[in-house]
Amino acid sequence: MKIKKDIFWRIHLSFIVLCMMGLAIIVQIVRIQFVEGEQWKEKANSMTLKYFPIEASRGNIYSSDMSMLATSVPMYDIRFDTRASGLSTEYFKKNLDSLAISLSSLFKDKSWQQYRQELKEAHAEKQRYYLVKRNVNYAELQKIKQFPLFRAGRNKGGLLVEQRNVRELPYKKLASRVIGTLRDVKPVGIEAAFDEELKGTHGKRLMQRLSGNVWMPVRDRSEMEPRDGRDVISTIDIHIQDVAEQSLEEHLRFHNADHGCTILMDVQTGEIKAIANLSKTADGNYDETFNYAIAESTEPGSTFKLASLLAAMEDGLVSPEDTVDVGSGQMRFYGQIMKDSHPPKKSRMSVQEVFETSSNVGVSKLINRLYLKNPQAFVDRLHSFGLNDRLDLQIDGEGKPRIKTVRDKDWSGVSLPWMSIGYETKLTPLQILTFYNAVANNGKMVKPKFVREIQHHGKTVKKFPTEILRDSIAGEKSIMAARRMMEGVVERGTATSLNKSPYKIAGKTGTAQIANPKYGYDIKMRSYQASFVGYFPADEPRYSCIVVVYAPSNNFYYGGAVAAPIFKEIADKVYSNHLDFQNSPLQQDTSINTLPLALAGVQKDTRRVLAGINIPVVSDDDDAKWINPVLKEDKLLLTERVISMKSIPNVVGMGAKDATYVLENSGLRVLIVGRGAVIRQSIAPGSKIERGQTITIELG
Repeated sequence: MKIKKDIFWRIHLSFIVLCMMGLAIIVQIVRIQFVEGEQWKEKANSMTLKYFPIEASRGNIYSSDMSMLATSVPMYDIRFDTRASGLSTEYFKKNLDSLAISLSSLFKDKSWQQYRQELKEAHAEKQRYYLVKRNVNYAELQKIKQFPLFRAGRNKGGLLVEQRNVRELPYKKLASRVIGTLRDVKPVGIEAAFDEELKGTHGKRLMQRLSGNVWMPVRDRSEMEPRDGRDVISTIDIHIQDVAEQSLEEHLRFHNADHGCTILMDVQTGEIKAIANLSKTADGNYDETFNYAIAESTEPGSTFKLASLLAAMEDGLVSPEDTVDVGSGQMRFYGQIMKDSHPPKKSRMSVQEVFETSSNVGVSKLINRLYLKNPQAFVDRLHSFGLNDRLDLQIDGEGKPRIKTVRDKDWSGVSLPWMSIGYETKLTPLQILTFYNAVANNGKMVKPKFVREIQHHGKTVKKFPTEILRDSIAGEKSIMAARRMMEGVVERGTATSLNKSPYKIAGKTGTAQIANPKYGYDIKMRSYQASFVGYFPADEPRYSCIVVVYAPSNNFYYGGAVAAPIFKEIADKVYSNHLDFQNSPLQQDTSINTLPLALAGVQKDTRRVLAGINIPVVSDDDDAKWINPVLKEDKLLLTERVISMKSIPNVVGMGAKDATYVLENSGLRVLIVGRGAVIRQSIAPGSKIERGQTITIELG
């Protein structure tokens, strides 16, 4: 009996415990359902439902004539929901073969049997978000929407389309560096500077997470539609830009230069009409990889002489008619020897003649004498021109200028004379051009401008007016004297090759030796920067332009021979497109470019041909077999060209006959493409020779 009572008590106790547990479960269910229900629903939704941003259509970038420079092109990913609510197994099987055949016919990347098998497997696995094809364009999408099965749409056909925008440049590399990109390590150009205006406002789309951590749109339409970005209207003239890049590339190839740049600016508004930056790539071609025009701050060389003489004239210390004793073209400053590139024709020259012939000795001797007791006064005057200030451009990446002062640690006794001719200073090409543009603009310095206005759906939202940096960098008398000196450079000085154009050009040549980071200005490691900066028409300036060619290596390195021809080609294009320039009937351009008359080649043959057409020739080595012709005033200077037979020879600049002779004698097979002089060779000079190897030379 006692045992029965014990069992009965235990059963009741267990029953009571179970009832209490059940009651606790019921209470918890009620609490979760009615008290914490919304909280748990939100948590569940947060794990399975999520808003994803929808990229807005990025605004376009246009040239000044509304040619499209950059635009967003829609691309689509095609996916298949095998469990779409209206898609039956019977309907899928009925259309499977036709769909597979259509996809294979359109994309031609797989057989229709492969497409059929993959779609069949996706259906068997009940995939909700199966990827059919990536990167489908709009025309292809329209065809896909008419394919069997997919033509039934999302609910019955399971078709899912995801759009994304891809940035395209219709003119490819043309002005690509100033247009810029957001994909680099550091975004650059107009794309980066005006990203807020271009990017628009992103929308939202509700997505559901599927197995495998795949997210699929819940609805066809977005919960919040994106708003398109605004359009940017740049100042670039696409036609002049094309000429600038072609001319720059052609001359860089001819001179086998490391890199170069050119900028064309409207004198009064500061609008940049063309800006080209090209550098040599590993394969020997040229591409826009860096914006040298605004970012590379280097010693400008002789183009700085205008600033030095303008400073002295503005301080009332000198006039163009004053004279300077240049002696034999050599001067010693504290143990360092300053030399002119060519011996002077006379020992005493006017300041005007010193500038026209770009005499280093004349400028440095003059500035050193005038400012020796107070060199900071010279520095202060240069600072008053704005040469030590950044331009605060519309796009990022501007290089820092440097006009050193007497308080700087690296100031020395030779700083003043060397600064006067463009050394121990640093400026970017655009900073130099802005200074010259101010001289052309009667002293008014305007800020360079890359973007003219912002538009939205064709309506102007914001305009960027001309911004004046300085009302006048110097007085009218000094400015007019500086302009006459630049006109003299073209009429009588180092840029006479520009003197026979139907419009008048004013400017200054520049040739600066580049300091080697390891060896400094070692004579054995010489490399040069050739430049020309000026404006046209000289009597009523409309455009200013600078050309800089870095490290030309085919024995041409003077600014008048390397950079000035590029300037002229750009100026000619502008002149031909502006009838208002042409107040008188167009005259034939009688300028003689002697360089194309003689290619690099055998000295004996070159001399014989040139003698037959009465071209004066001077040779620095009458015994040299191979030569390079270099323009020197009104003569051709023949300099020795060393041809190595132990490695791949450099034949750039030679004619087809001489290039073939040299290469075949090196044991190479030669393939010739084009006509003219060699502008490119498929195997880099200095490479190891492999007998029987084929080398292609491109002529142009």
